[in-house]
Amino acid sequence: MRFWKKQPNPQTEPEPADTELIERAKADRNAFGEIYERYAERIYRYIYYRVGNTSDAEDLTSRVFFRAMAHVESYEDRGVPFQAWLYRIAHNLVANHHRDKGRRKIIPLEEYISGGFTASIDGPERATEEREEQERLMVAVRKLPEERQQLLWLKFVERLSNAEIGEMMGRTEGAIKSLYHRTLLALRDDLTADDDHSFPADRKAK
Repeated sequence: MRFWKKQPNPQTEPEPADTELIERAKADRNAFGEIYERYAERIYRYIYYRVGNTSDAEDLTSRVFFRAMAHVESYEDRGVPFQAWLYRIAHNLVANHHRDKGRRKIIPLEEYISGGFTASIDGPERATEEREEQERLMVAVRKLPEERQQLLWLKFVERLSNAEIGEMMGRTEGAIKSLYHRTLLALRDDLTADDDHSFPADRKAK
């Protein structure tokens, strides 16, 4: 999916803050297009990961922004970035989508974050080693409940803060911190268990 964006002009003024765009959109709905340009690709990526096909992702992305535009006048700044509100709308629409269709397909996280694991490759052997480590990690991630996979996606792919994730998932910042900590512990235990099982009993006894 391609999103139309204005080409940046180095001689123009810096991009306006979200708060300024929101105030413009409240007074003139035509100004909402700038909000769409800023966040459409991020929302699309998130939805595509959750639904697994381009058609549904494009449709739901459009619905997110139609709904946001319809309710922007009632939007209140609660101290977290505006994008958290958009992600919350996307989260609810995706949940309804899965409930209506009675199915769920999630694109593996490795399709999006694999590049980050290969930045330090310095030879064929190291590349193979890092690829194996990545595969082990992704196997462990896929064993996690959907909510925890979603948390990792928002944290490491979308780079959202705990406060933003909490706003989107309907939890407090403290609850997100706790869930994140438990998720990391679960991954560590799973990976450690794999290490233990990969060695013969006589080697572990030495």
